Amino acid sequence: MRLIPAIDLRGGAVVRLLRGDFGAETRYAITPAQLLAKYRGLGADWLHVVDLDGARDGGADNRAIIGALARDPALRVQQGGGLRDRAAIEAALTQGAARAVIGSAAITQVASVRQWLEEFGGERITLAFDVRPGADGIPRVTTHGWQEQTSLALWDAVAQYADCGLLHVLCTDVSRDGALVGPNLDLYREAHQRFPNLAWQASGGIRNGADLAALAAAGAAAAISGKALLDDLIPPAELRPFLPNA
Repeated sequence: MRLIPAIDLRGGAVVRLLRGDFGAETRYAITPAQLLAKYRGLGADWLHVVDLDGARDGGADNRAIIGALARDPALRVQQGGGLRDRAAIEAALTQGAARAVIGSAAITQVASVRQWLEEFGGERITLAFDVRPGADGIPRVTTHGWQEQTSLALWDAVAQYADCGLLHVLCTDVSRDGALVGPNLDLYREAHQRFPNLAWQASGGIRNGADLAALAAAGAAAAISGKALLDDLIPPAELRPFLPNA
């Protein structure tokens, strides 16, 4: 399993949200470029960069910053946030992102997203499903920067793309994101069991090396971590098994 550090951007600054709440933001003094250098030094070969302004309202204020990060030759960038049409996806890939992350559009524009997967290929596209487990235990998808809750089960959302080249799926348990309460291992274990041919990226709740090992055992192909890495909560020795260049 690969660890992919996350950089979340809002208004050009590095931030973290608690459980997807834009009103519960922690802003960090470190610049995006400095944070990239930190993660490169740890041995990361991928970064997950999220434009929170784009996710919330479709803004493109962080585009130049993301483009600069994507041009670093030592890492590949997976870019998400507000990529809701073909032009935005093509722009992200053209300016250097190795993969474009499609979130809300994967729920609201299924026919178009299927076409984009076939056009750009499964290695260039990651579908992101942000979920909140319901009272019945079924993970249900949220959209538009976690602000809108749907009744759609994660499994039904993913099944719509089973035959059009989908390879990479990022799944975030919003109820755990930024909360350092541990990942939803049952969610990722079931995801791997239901769709074993997909490379599942797990996000939300990671707090230590034991969580990373548990996600690997659950079948995750990658783990996305933001707050735990930003706050230096995991010793480098616990990170090394999951960082290819360490």
